[in-house]
Amino acid sequence: MKTSAGMEKIARNDLAGFRKKAKTIRESILTMVHQANSGHVGGSLGATDPLVALYYHVMDHRPDHPDWEDRDRFILSKGHCTPVLYSVLADCGYFPMSDLATFRRPGSHLQGHPYQPKTPGVEASTGTLGLGISTGVGMALGAKIRNQGHYYYILCGDGEIQEGQVWEAAMFANKYKLDNVVGIVDRNYLQTDGNSEEIMPLDPLVPKWESFGWHVQEIDGHDYLAIIDAVTEAKAVRGKPSMIVANTVKGKGVAFMENVVKWHGTPPDNDEYNKALKALENGI
Repeated sequence: MKTSAGMEKIARNDLAGFRKKAKTIRESILTMVHQANSGHVGGSLGATDPLVALYYHVMDHRPDHPDWEDRDRFILSKGHCTPVLYSVLADCGYFPMSDLATFRRPGSHLQGHPYQPKTPGVEASTGTLGLGISTGVGMALGAKIRNQGHYYYILCGDGEIQEGQVWEAAMFANKYKLDNVVGIVDRNYLQTDGNSEEIMPLDPLVPKWESFGWHVQEIDGHDYLAIIDAVTEAKAVRGKPSMIVANTVKGKGVAFMENVVKWHGTPPDNDEYNKALKALENGI
């Protein structure tokens, strides 16, 4: 199965295909951040598997026609993790892979946070934490008013959802019964200054979202079948928005980066970069 751009979509049970694609994306993330000597590598590596499942299996989108009206929309509410989004968009064909080398350079359309007017495939300018989900539910209401059938997939960070406007957006989505919204919390328990439960406790997270009127599931965010099945269930829900709490590992795929808060926003030096690429290649 292919999109109109010729991008190969991955069959649900092709786990080897998902892993191969995720390895490619993670290599791009490491290279972008290393070359720029700036960027958020840990959260991008951790969020790779949900984005691979969405873009290469779940979402209806056309890289050769990024403004197609009926496309599903993905919004990166944790806007600092652009390396994973840009890597996926380039691999899908929204813009040339060579553009990734311009990441965070002056004049580049690939800045540290997504800028919708300049970058094909980016649906919303985000970066101020909480802004993406607030924007996304507003866009989803507009689609409802216009009787459009596409979905809004919104990826939030767990540190991000300490922001008050996230919960205002949660109430808004419940009030307007936005069943075209499928949110994902990237639950890795780490943020820039430490463990989220020490900084501002979020648990129990599932009943929190349920109390705001959302349909909630909790999954392993690195299990492709679990991600796909959770989205399928969410899309079957009528009359309320859905949230998927995806338990992930910050720095996933590179053992020395996994669950280490340093890698929230620290770029790898030459030795660390080569070590990370080797770890990905060897699956360690």
